[in-house]
Amino acid sequence: MKVGYARVSSQSQSLDIQVEALREAGCEKIFAEKMSGRSTKDREELTQAIDFVRDGDTLIVTRLDRLARSVGDLHNIIETLMKKNVAFKCINQSGVDTDSSSGRLMLSILGAVSVFENDVRKSRQMEGIRKAQQDGKYKGRPVSIDPDKVKELHKGGMGASTIARELKIGRASVYRALAA
Repeated sequence: MKVGYARVSSQSQSLDIQVEALREAGCEKIFAEKMSGRSTKDREELTQAIDFVRDGDTLIVTRLDRLARSVGDLHNIIETLMKKNVAFKCINQSGVDTDSSSGRLMLSILGAVSVFENDVRKSRQMEGIRKAQQDGKYKGRPVSIDPDKVKELHKGGMGASTIARELKIGRASVYRALAA
């Protein structure tokens, strides 16, 4: 049986293109989710897909980065599939599969390249944030705690836990506001 797995990172993105491609590839069952690919943790549909596949099945994705973003996660998933005698194929990256030694080599190389690209993207993003901070354009998240209100409630006799509940903030945030 051909089993598909589709993933996008955010709720605003659509799974439609991936799901359609997986159907065209002959997938009889498709697992899809809107979840970050940084880790396999909390990716329930991926877990269900891996649990679902049986001896002789093939797990199919459209692109390798839909399955995993780290080489470690990729190798763990592939190892789990191989132990279950389940093949793996990637539609949009031909030659990426577990059917041959060259396919497994391509899988490892592309996994490493994906991690490299992710690191480069993060580095560029941090450079952009630092530049925006220097130019006064990036100030971070808006302040959500009013330190004066925290101090006022504290002077009124409220304890940290009560203030935290009242303002719907963490107790540590109350202590930081009082110390400021």
